[in-house]
Amino acid sequence: MQNLLYQLGVREDTLSPDEKQFLDQNGYLNLGPLVSPSQIEEIRGRIDELLHVEGEEAGSELMESKNIRFPKEAGSDRLADLVNKGPVFDLFYTHPRVLAGVAHVLGQQLKLSSLNYRAAKPGMGLQRMHADWHEVVQPGDYKVCNSIWLLDDFSKANGATRLVPGTHLRSQLPQDAMGDPMQPHPDEIVIEAPAGSVFIFNSHTWHGGTTNTTTSPRRAIHSYFCRGDQPQQIDQKRYILPETLERISPSAKEVLAV
Repeated sequence: MQNLLYQLGVREDTLSPDEKQFLDQNGYLNLGPLVSPSQIEEIRGRIDELLHVEGEEAGSELMESKNIRFPKEAGSDRLADLVNKGPVFDLFYTHPRVLAGVAHVLGQQLKLSSLNYRAAKPGMGLQRMHADWHEVVQPGDYKVCNSIWLLDDFSKANGATRLVPGTHLRSQLPQDAMGDPMQPHPDEIVIEAPAGSVFIFNSHTWHGGTTNTTTSPRRAIHSYFCRGDQPQQIDQKRYILPETLERISPSAKEVLAV
């Protein structure tokens, strides 16, 4: 896997020592702008096409993989299995800065768990404070790591993600520590950054969406990774299409574990 990451452009200095230290201590890291304005427009256009074509079935792959029946999350638009929905999405699981951040959290043995789109609709989007793992883990024994790719400017007004820095190091889950995980946490911060920015966060860090008080959806793509010994959120081998296999590189196939 170390050779794989090298093939995808990951080097020891892809993240600076200060960035690694910040990620270790706080459980998240702003990687800065990784997507150009023209790429954002192309991605948004493809998202709009998929939402139109898939209609009520949008995001169904994720529900099927979890053996969950509808209804889906209220108050948001969802798409799943973006790996199979166009080359415009290949960047989301092969970018060296993202892979370097994920490898720093999970170690060299990693794989893509799922690649999904979520947009908080106006007046909606509030989530309970949660971690993306069902139990407490020891510091360093992390199972999952996420990256959020901002397709719109993130702000407190439009329902940006909130998180509590350092909570990946605690021996508690938010539902056990907070009286009401839907309420604000006194130590939470809200991610505010321009479209095109990408945030890595250790998925054991407490986090959740906030309410979108604007008149437009707040759009993002989540490139979610797991450690190599953990099951994927979407079984990539089950869903991978022949045309995807023909398109992507051998290194990308290894990241997908196909």
